[in-house]
Amino acid sequence: MPSTDERDVAEGGGGWNARPLLAADRGGFIDRHDLWSEAQFAAAGQVRRVVDELGLELVRFSFADQHGVLHGKTLTRAALPGALRSGVTAPSSLLLKDTSGRSAFGVFSADTGVGVDGFSGAGDIVLVPDPTTFRVLPWAPKTGWILCDLRFPDGSAVPFCGRSILRRQLERLRDTGYAMTVGVELEFHVFRDTEGALTDDRTGMPGTPGRAPLVGPISTGSQLLLEEGLDRVDDLVHTFQRGLHALDLPLRSVELEFGPNQLEITLQAADAARAADDVILTRSAIRQLARRTGHHATFMARPAGANGASAGWHLHQSLRDVRTGEAVFDDPRLMSDTARHYLAGILEHAKAAAAFTTPTVNGYKRYRAFSLAPDRICWGADNKGAMVRVVGGGQDAGVRVENRGGEPAANPYLYIASQVISGLDGLTRKLDPPAPVTDPYATAADKLPASLVEAVAALEADPVFGEALGPEVVAWYAHLKRDEFARYLAHVSDWEQREYFDLF
Repeated sequence: MPSTDERDVAEGGGGWNARPLLAADRGGFIDRHDLWSEAQFAAAGQVRRVVDELGLELVRFSFADQHGVLHGKTLTRAALPGALRSGVTAPSSLLLKDTSGRSAFGVFSADTGVGVDGFSGAGDIVLVPDPTTFRVLPWAPKTGWILCDLRFPDGSAVPFCGRSILRRQLERLRDTGYAMTVGVELEFHVFRDTEGALTDDRTGMPGTPGRAPLVGPISTGSQLLLEEGLDRVDDLVHTFQRGLHALDLPLRSVELEFGPNQLEITLQAADAARAADDVILTRSAIRQLARRTGHHATFMARPAGANGASAGWHLHQSLRDVRTGEAVFDDPRLMSDTARHYLAGILEHAKAAAAFTTPTVNGYKRYRAFSLAPDRICWGADNKGAMVRVVGGGQDAGVRVENRGGEPAANPYLYIASQVISGLDGLTRKLDPPAPVTDPYATAADKLPASLVEAVAALEADPVFGEALGPEVVAWYAHLKRDEFARYLAHVSDWEQREYFDLF
C-alpha cells in the first residue's frame, strides 16, 4: 500500500498521510467522524502488522468505566479490521452502574434521569480503539490488548468517558501554557489464594456481591523495606517485573511496605495522559498476573486485617512549559511562584477533589492520624504526614508536589483530572497557600471529608468543578456514589451484630 496520500486536494489530500488508501478501509465510523489523529492511523497499521507477524488470535478491546475498572469485549483476529475501522459496540448502561454492577439509573426508561440523551433503553455506545495503546499480553497466549475511548453511535462524545474527561482538562491546562508530568506510587496488598475454586456463596447479583475470597498471608508486616521480607516473595516480584516490562509499562521499583501482605510499586514519571493509561493497565496486569500464580492482589485501600497499614496512591505532580519543555516548579527557593499557586489550588479544592481521589466507602477509613496517611488539609516540606508534600524543595531540578490523599482504587483519569482542575484554579486566581506545617496531625487545618457522601456533597457545592466538568458530569457521578453509599448504610455489618444483638 502506498505511503502517500493520493486523494485530490479537494478531498483533503495533498501530502503525506497515514490514513488508509484502500477503499475497504475508508469510510468507517472512525474515519467518517474524524476520530483518529494521523499518529493513530499509523499505529493502527502497525497493530495489524504485529497481529499478523505474531499470529495473534484474540484482541481485548477495553475501556475504563466510572470506577476505573476495565470492561470490554474480546474479538477474534478476523474481526480486528472491522473493529479498527468502526469500533466495537457495548451497552451504554455500563456507565450507569455502581461498583456492584447494579444500575443506579432507570436504564430502560425513556428518561433515564442522567441528564444526557443517548442512554435510554440501554442502547449502544461505541468503543473507539486507541491503537497507540496496543500491547501484546505476556500471560495470555496469542492475545493483544487495546484501550478505547467512548462515542455515541452518531459520533458525538460520551461525556462520561474518563479518558476524554482527562484530555479536556489537560487541554485547558495547555491553553494556559503548561503541560503536566505525573509520577505514581501505588500501594497494594497481595494474599495467597487459599480456595482454589469458586463456591456457590462466592456468586452474587448486582447490588449484592458474593462473599470475598478466602486468603492467607504472604508476609508478616511491621518491617518497612525489609530485604529478606521481599526476598520471601521474590518469585512474585519477578512475575510482576516481567509482566509489566513486557507490556512496556514504566516500572521503576517494587518495595515491601509496612503492613502484612503490603507491597508498593513506583512508575517512572510521564505525561499525565500516558500516566493515567499506565495506571489502568498496571493495576489490571498485577491482578491478572497474581491470579495466575495462586495469589489475590487488591487495590482496596483498607482490606480486613490491614490494621494500621492502609494502602495509598501518592500522586507526584509538576508542570512544564509547553513551548520550551522547561520544568516550572523548580526554584532555588523552596518552590517557584507557579508551584505555590498550583499547590494552593490543590488545598483549596481538596474536599471536592476527595470524591475522585478517594472514591470508595472503604478509602475514608484510611484517613487516620500518625499512619503515613493524611487526615487534614495541609502541606509540608518533605513531610510524609501532610496531605501534600513538596518534594525536592530548594533544588534546581525535580521539584514537585505529592498528593498523599488518594487511594489506589481511584479512577486514574478522574483523580488526575481533579488535580488539574484544582491546580489550574490556583494558577488562574494566583492563590497563595498557608504556611507549611511541621506537625501535620496537630495543625488546626480543616479535616479531610470523613466519608464518601461528605466528599460528594463538597463536590456538588464547588462551582469550579461544576464549571470545569459540566453539571451533567457532576450530577451523574454524585448519583452513582450516593447510590453506593446508600447500599453501604443499608447493610447490617458485623460491628452492629456484635454491638447490639446480645446487649438489647
